[in-house]
Amino acid sequence: MTERRVLAPASRSGPPAPAKRPRVHYAWVVAAVSLLVLLGSAGFRSTPSLMMDALHNEFGWSLGTISSATSVNLTLYGLTAPFAAALMDRFGVRLVVVCALLTISVGAGLTMLMREPWQLVLCWGVLVGLGSGSMAGAFATTITGRWFQARQGLVTGVLTAAGAAGNLVFLPVGAWLVEQHGWRSAVVVVSLAASAVAVPVLLLMRERPADVGLLPYGATEAPPAPVTEGRALTRSLKVLRDAARTRAFWLLAGSFAICGATTAGLVGTHFIPAAHDHGMPVTTAASLLALIGVFDVVGTVASGWFTDRVDSRLLLTVYYGLRGLSLLLLPQLMAGTLQPPILAFVIFYGLDWVATVPPTVALCRRHFGGDAPIVFGWVLAAHQIGAAVVAGLAGLARDALGNYDLTWYGAGGLCAVAVGLCLALRTGRTDRAVPALP
Repeated sequence: MTERRVLAPASRSGPPAPAKRPRVHYAWVVAAVSLLVLLGSAGFRSTPSLMMDALHNEFGWSLGTISSATSVNLTLYGLTAPFAAALMDRFGVRLVVVCALLTISVGAGLTMLMREPWQLVLCWGVLVGLGSGSMAGAFATTITGRWFQARQGLVTGVLTAAGAAGNLVFLPVGAWLVEQHGWRSAVVVVSLAASAVAVPVLLLMRERPADVGLLPYGATEAPPAPVTEGRALTRSLKVLRDAARTRAFWLLAGSFAICGATTAGLVGTHFIPAAHDHGMPVTTAASLLALIGVFDVVGTVASGWFTDRVDSRLLLTVYYGLRGLSLLLLPQLMAGTLQPPILAFVIFYGLDWVATVPPTVALCRRHFGGDAPIVFGWVLAAHQIGAAVVAGLAGLARDALGNYDLTWYGAGGLCAVAVGLCLALRTGRTDRAVPALP
């Protein structure tokens, strides 16, 4: 990870002086700070699922009411993501990320003072949703694109896996805090942690390698001077308009909306209260959800390998089909104690959780070419909208029926719809002359 070339200022009396090579290229410092940001962001987003029962017991709010805050959070997270890169180009990565972290800190902190459901929606739904959405996939893509020419795939994979790793770290700790010290202790930790993460971003984050006199990691010549795209927001909307005229976009967006509905919207939000309904302690349920994150990393990497070798439509058909089958079986697997069947579900569901992303990205490339990154941003927005809708509906169903059984069965049926959408996709144009994603 040593630097290969350093830009040194020219001496007034002679040729440029050789610059001393740093032991570690500054790109790795920026990547480490970015990893910390994404780890924290994932932990912050997972907190509401830990507080559902505690808020219900203290305020008497229904799970449907509490879930509405999660729905708003997921919606804003998804709708902010397509514009995040444009905001970073316009105002700078450091400023956008610091503002996002401070917004999360304020939103979490104000939650301690709430007395009405609308205050939960405002604090955790709007403020935390906007803050976390500003640090979504566009942030990782921007960092790798600016700072790395070599090892882009490695860095992108590590930063993408930060979401699962953040849940792995924060869910058990947050569950313990809620059980031992009350839900307010968990939101205090989130508020302080978000502010704390802003400090290394402010001190260590730099916009581009040239700001510290370096080339991107692995580069042998300086990249072209950056051109600020004054109409980046307009282009995002234009790409959406053009993509929306195609059949492929709606099939991809529809299937990915179901992906979000059955992962972040249902399992990510309601697995803990559903397990608690069967007598499982919150800390145990949170640990199982964190374990899903561990296998999520493995499944995503393996899916990327398969995507290079197998028709992406076939992969998605298999992924959604098996996911639907597992959801149909879940009501029979729930128990008050940790049993092998629920462990088997956790392992399988973790492997399948984000496995849909690599083939979905590949299909965006195949159908939309150079506009694929922006198109995928909008497909990702559909993912989050699907998650938001089901997060709210599942809470309402639990309030009305007293359990989640119908919700699990309905989610299994949605996966069958996703299978049909994937099978309806045509081959599309080949990848010839389509630029690789960063």
